[in-house]
Amino acid sequence: METMRHPRHRSISAERGISADRAGVRRAARTATALIAAALIAGACSTKEEEFDGTPADQLYNQGLALTNSGKYSKAAQQFDKVEKEHPYSRYSQKALIMAAYTNYTSGKFDDAIIAARRYATLHPTDPDTAYALYIIGQSYFKQIPDVTRDQKMTEKALAAMQEVVTRFPESEYADDANRKINITRDQLAGKEMEVGRYYLARRNYIAAINRFRVVVTKYQTTRHIEEALARLTESYYSLGVVSEAQTAAAVLGHNFPDSEWYKDAYTLLREGGYKPDEDKASWISKAFSGTGLI
Repeated sequence: METMRHPRHRSISAERGISADRAGVRRAARTATALIAAALIAGACSTKEEEFDGTPADQLYNQGLALTNSGKYSKAAQQFDKVEKEHPYSRYSQKALIMAAYTNYTSGKFDDAIIAARRYATLHPTDPDTAYALYIIGQSYFKQIPDVTRDQKMTEKALAAMQEVVTRFPESEYADDANRKINITRDQLAGKEMEVGRYYLARRNYIAAINRFRVVVTKYQTTRHIEEALARLTESYYSLGVVSEAQTAAAVLGHNFPDSEWYKDAYTLLREGGYKPDEDKASWISKAFSGTGLI
């Protein structure tokens, strides 16, 4: 029977054979790695050739315009993107970027529109078309404003973007519509505060309700919700037993909106308890309206 040898008793030729095998494996591995690297490089070159086919900037731009005119906005946006990527220093790059913002917006790709428009505004802050770029940003957010029952982050972003248009380019052709959208977004945000305030009021959580109505009175006085907010403050403070604030809210409401149905409700509530509207000038409600032209 053959005796099993300990590894240290292996012959020199055997050791050499093992070393040769290992060397072969290493060479094969190096060869494979080189082939893979070469394939990757070739693939990258092939991809680059496919992406950058040498089409002149003006031709790409005009193709984008043709697609835009035919209503193929998504494909047009792709062409305008190619202009900026393949010819970033050409005179068509700047025009293509603003057109990419427009065509992405028109095709409903609001996130892409915002990215392109913001990039334009950053690269060309003093250019006249920057007003349009900022307007596209505002419109992209505005189109995504949800129902008042949902989170209003998009509304806040739309408001901020439209305010930027008005602040930076007050004489632009987009300023009037931006101002109109500002009023709409402010009304939406006030409506959200009223909805939450009514929720707390119905559950007799008067402090939480007052905090919401207070936001409307201090931030959104020119919206259509201001009358109800003052009436709800009258109700909330009266329910808490803070009669002086209830009287002030009713007095401010009556002074500014004497024919309002909300004032009639607030007046009736106080009269049933033996009180009447009476403004306390030291109240935060009175101070909130001082200097606004509403009181």
